[in-house]
Amino acid sequence: MMRSIAAAVPAALGTLGCVLAFAVAPPAAFAQAFPSKPVRVVIPWPPGGANDIAGRTVMLRMADSTGQPVVIDNRGGAGGTIGTDHVAKSAPDGYTLLVQSVTHVANAHLYQKLPYDTLRDFAPVALLTAQTAVLVVHPSLPVKSVKEFVALARARPDQLMYSTAGNGSIPHLSMALFGSMTGTKLVHVPYKGGGPQVVGLLGGEAQASLATIASVIAHIKTGRLRALGVASARRSPTLPDVPTIAESGVPGYELSPWIGLMAPAATPRPVIDRLNAEVNRALKLPEVASTLSAQALDPWGGTPEEFGARLKADFAKYGKLIAMTGARVE
Repeated sequence: MMRSIAAAVPAALGTLGCVLAFAVAPPAAFAQAFPSKPVRVVIPWPPGGANDIAGRTVMLRMADSTGQPVVIDNRGGAGGTIGTDHVAKSAPDGYTLLVQSVTHVANAHLYQKLPYDTLRDFAPVALLTAQTAVLVVHPSLPVKSVKEFVALARARPDQLMYSTAGNGSIPHLSMALFGSMTGTKLVHVPYKGGGPQVVGLLGGEAQASLATIASVIAHIKTGRLRALGVASARRSPTLPDVPTIAESGVPGYELSPWIGLMAPAATPRPVIDRLNAEVNRALKLPEVASTLSAQALDPWGGTPEEFGARLKADFAKYGKLIAMTGARVE
């Protein structure tokens, strides 16, 4: 009996040692084991848009370094909430991810009820790109700078009209912030989407707009629209000669729509770190930067903590702007 017990002790200690070794294994070991099967990236918008281009351009590069397929799953509808909800309810293992825009935080204030919690149900991984917007005016408007535009708007309250992609859209909120910070009263002309927003401006139905650079860059180059200032904190590489709105007489103005990568909440930190490393690696590739720049998408990157801080800050900022405009989505 004693002999059998004695024989069993080494075996038991060996098993315990394996358990302890597993328990104290460095996080890098888990990260290296991920991924071991295809990764699905949900983009809650139709193909061809900025979210789709950024998500495909960056995330498909992960297949090159990991040897595992990356599947893009476009699940558009309801302002991006359908695909977002799918990811929120997916297993937190890193194999179902979300590429979403700043609309993610705006939706929390636009919709009366969402089937997920905007902040608690997701783990930030990394920012992919910035969708820098630019304040443009119809060339018939006699202004060539932000200061001149503000002066004209103050002299003509409730007379200058600006086009947007719709009530509560990012262009709407961007101009609402601009009006609030400059003390100008502008007339909102909402359209159904970013394309019609630009068409309305080109046709003279509106005199100004804060639109993504990608949607107006061709018209700026041909002189059909005049660029006054970019809405980001720094000048855009796509329009390096156009100053920021902040440096043009509206100090502190900044609204930078972004596209980022998120995972379901409770995804293990080693997996988050591996995904973050893959994103930052891809963003440094010349071919990735070139593809994004062609769409006026500025590579961003950074740590999960930096993205998390941005999420919280923008959640509060967009909440205030939406409350100011009274925009709602039923």
